[in-house]
This record gives sequence, structure tokens and C-alpha cells, in this order.
Amino acid sequence: MTEYLTVDGGTLAYEVTGESGPLVVLAHGMGDSREAYRFVVPELVAAGYRVAAVDLRGCGESSAEWPSYTRTDIADDLIALLNHLGGGPAVLVGHSISGGAATIAAAKAPPLVSAVVELAPFTRKQKIALRDLRVTRFRRSMFRLSGTALFGSVGLWKRYLEIAYPGPRPADWDVRLDRIEAMMREPGRMKVMQRMGRSTPADAGAQLGNVGCPVLIVEGTLDPDWASPQTEGEAIVAALPHGLGRLEMIAGAGHYPHVQFPSQVVTMMLSFLDSVRA
Repeated sequence: MTEYLTVDGGTLAYEVTGESGPLVVLAHGMGDSREAYRFVVPELVAAGYRVAAVDLRGCGESSAEWPSYTRTDIADDLIALLNHLGGGPAVLVGHSISGGAATIAAAKAPPLVSAVVELAPFTRKQKIALRDLRVTRFRRSMFRLSGTALFGSVGLWKRYLEIAYPGPRPADWDVRLDRIEAMMREPGRMKVMQRMGRSTPADAGAQLGNVGCPVLIVEGTLDPDWASPQTEGEAIVAALPHGLGRLEMIAGAGHYPHVQFPSQVVTMMLSFLDSVRA
């Protein structure tokens, strides 16, 4: 059942599943909604967690018009939700843009966050070298993402998703793609994604050294958003305080490992959280 939280600037939609256990908050990437975690939520609940999946500002069932859409803005929304749900400490899980937001939230509100899981995160300022463009999947991804940002094209966004999910794809792929297209054609939703896409990860990168809790980075080996996803993951771990970061790679996964390989992602998360408790 959808619940709503009014914060400064708009209203956030979220859904809580599970009646007891440690709290896990799931935040999706741009151009998506909390449905991105539809396969992850039941597995986490079965493992004994209470799970809150939130629609980012401007996405899903959250209100569409907000003053800005930076990772710091999203982090403040996550902190507000954590306080609303009892004040933590909780595990923050962020995908893509929300990986950077989870980093900022952990640095700004350490009592609220016990651990962070970042899935294919944009958490550092990006630098593109000419040699990166030799990687076909990266070059194709950049073309389609740039076109989406420039022209506000839903069609180009769908073509990007075809690269971002290199296979296997979920059984409900066609239905889910139709739902994403319908959401992106709602008034204001594409402009939200364009503004998110233009936001820089520099604010998240500046906070990496201030994180005080353990962090798990999960990257797919075929993620088209980087020429070398492993190199990106290693750089994030290196920027965290020594000993706090761990990188896990999922062979064959693209930019959405939690949708393509949900059980593998959850297994990694549970192993990581067991080590955090220990």
C-alpha cells in the first residue's frame, strides 16, 4: 500500500513491506520507480527485514515538480524518510544516482545509517577518456543517454534500457517497459530525468571520505555506463575510509543487477550485512 511523506518541496511516495526486523530502505535510479525492486523486496522480507521502497522526488507516485534534483536533495529526502520511519539505524540501498545519494545521507546522518549498498552507483565525478569510446557498449550508451537528455526522447530512453539490460531480462520485461514509458510520458516526468541527468556526482564524491559505516558496491561486468565497471567500483572503494568498502562484481549484469539477478544481489547483501553485524 502506497504511503506518502510531505517534505520541503513536495511529496514522496513509499511502501513498507514486512512488520518487523531491521529496516532496509531502497532507492531506485533515474527514469524509474520503486517497482525496480519488485524482485528484491520479497527476498529481503523473507530474510527477516522490514523494507521501505521509495519513489524518488519526481518519479513514480511522488510529486513531479521539485525545485532541484541533486544527489544531495535525494539524500535529504532519504534522511527525512528514515526519521519518519523511526530514526534508524537502517541499511540504505541506492541504485545509480541514488548510490551517490546514499553516500551523502550516510555522511550527513551517521546515527541513522548502519550500512550502505550501492548498485551500479554514480558516486564520483566522471571523466571520459578517448579510449573509453572504443568500448562499443559504452559508446552506444552515451549516445542514447545524451540524446535522451538533449531531446527528452522517451524512445531513446527505451533504446538505452535495451543496452542497460544485456540479458537475461526479467519475465515481465515488456510489461515493465510499457509502464516505464507511460510514467515518462506523464507531465513533467521527462524533465525530471533530464535534470537528474545533468546533475553532477561531485557532491557525492566529496562525501566519500566522510562515510563512517561499511559500504558494499555492486557492479555488473556489462554495465554500459562505464568502459570498465570494475575500475569504477574500485575507485569508489579506494575513496572511502580504509577498510569500509567492498566491491562485488556480477558477471553478465548490466546497469540493473538487482532486476536481472535479484537473488544473487540479495545473497551478496545478506552476506555483507552478516559481516556488518559481526
